[in-house]
Amino acid sequence: MLRPALPVLAALLAVSTADFSVLKSPQNQIFNEGSWPIPGERIPDVIALTMGFSVEEDLSWPGLGAANIFQRPRATILVTVTGVDKLPVTDNEISYPVENAVPYSVDSVVNAIHSLFSEEMPVVLQLAPIEERVYMVGKANTVFEELAVTLKQLRSRLEQDNSILSSISVGSLYKNDETDRLFFSELQVLQDIPSLLSRHKHLAKDNAPDIYSLELTGLDEIKKRYGEDSVKFKDATRILSECLQKFSDDMYSIYGGNAIVEVVAVKTFETPLTRKSRSILEIVDISNPGSLYNLAYQYNFNYAVVFNIILWIMIGLALAVIAISYNLWNMDPGYDSIIYRMTNQKIRMD
Repeated sequence: MLRPALPVLAALLAVSTADFSVLKSPQNQIFNEGSWPIPGERIPDVIALTMGFSVEEDLSWPGLGAANIFQRPRATILVTVTGVDKLPVTDNEISYPVENAVPYSVDSVVNAIHSLFSEEMPVVLQLAPIEERVYMVGKANTVFEELAVTLKQLRSRLEQDNSILSSISVGSLYKNDETDRLFFSELQVLQDIPSLLSRHKHLAKDNAPDIYSLELTGLDEIKKRYGEDSVKFKDATRILSECLQKFSDDMYSIYGGNAIVEVVAVKTFETPLTRKSRSILEIVDISNPGSLYNLAYQYNFNYAVVFNIILWIMIGLALAVIAISYNLWNMDPGYDSIIYRMTNQKIRMD
């Protein structure tokens, strides 16, 4: 009788190495409370659906309920933390276990925002401070012009009087240690993003949705150096949880309560985390680089929508031309045309 329980226990242990938590969510966005595991490779699809975009493959995940498609959130903030499977951020959060924790990217969501809101210049920020990877598009270049994004800039930022070191209790962490300073640099980014965004609150009220994607690996570096059971790792986990809570509150307040703040905590990815860095001046090629013969892309999920729009407009115009032509052909000039009426009266007067 105990043998059937072993696979279930093994499955629970397998999915417990990663966690997807929703810290903040607007009232019109529904997340169902439960312990339904979410596939790691489908996390970008969940983000796309919560922002009101379509996905190429249907997602039958009961954690995401129905929402008003006419009231999409103004911003989605996704924070990925490596080195821990769960962060004790708040008691009000909704969390789901992640199965098959593989590296993911929100590039598909960013491309959807570009294609639909290119003229409105939404704020797009993808940042990994320790890896010095940054991708800013639209109005983000203006908003975060003073944001420290390189390690050299972050070291200088930590030396300033209003840095994160002056507002937190570092505990057993050492301010001059290189590994600890890398961790503090990520916390500094969490402090500076809401501070700089608060100077441009009008951007949080436009119709274009904004997206922020942050990758924090400083906690994992502390775990590798000091161990998971060390006091420094426990202090770092506590400090990061407190900073994430303040970061989510600030971002949620700036967007007037119409933003989603999500945290993905993963102890380790099942496959190596390798991603290409993206340049700010990157130009998207319209050709298909994955095709040997430079063939066009296959039809995507927007093809059916565009085809139906064009089809029914053409049918409507054709019916309108037929109706107008029929009425003109069967028109009686003596009764239906004011031109002929005026002509007949002139002839009679003559």
